[in-house]
Amino acid sequence: MALIKSFAPVCDEFSSTLILGSMPGVQSLRKAQYYAHPRNAFWQIILQLTNAEPNCSYEKRIELLKQHRIALWDVLHTCERPGSLDNSILATSAQANYFQGFYAKFPNIKRVFFNGAYAQTAYRKYVWPNLSSSFRDLPLFRLPSTSPAHASLSLAEKLDFWRGVVS
Repeated sequence: MALIKSFAPVCDEFSSTLILGSMPGVQSLRKAQYYAHPRNAFWQIILQLTNAEPNCSYEKRIELLKQHRIALWDVLHTCERPGSLDNSILATSAQANYFQGFYAKFPNIKRVFFNGAYAQTAYRKYVWPNLSSSFRDLPLFRLPSTSPAHASLSLAEKLDFWRGVVS
């Protein structure tokens, strides 16, 4: 099983909201784009919440996040995982991104949203214990996963949960 690596964060000095996934899926890694799987609802939700053009380019989508002061990253920096499912991540291979440095570099981050349960669990296990107390006080919110593997909620239901991300 090969070691896979996450992407650099999408963030700038104005970002105040951070959305965290776990690790990019196979199609995202191939395309070097966050949430590239066509059935992942992430971009559909973000585009609806921001009233953006539904078929805009990936570059426009990234710019849209920045316009709304939203940063995007993954909890894990590297791991071993066959396929794209979070529950296939080999726990002993999981290495978190360096959040202490990230939060120090981007001090305007005021709240963190997790795209699914695994991202929240991994953050609490691998990241939170290593943060200084000043960064442990950030409000943390778990949202339903936008992955096509999590089909227990409709798009409309997921959209309702995600409304708080765009302010």
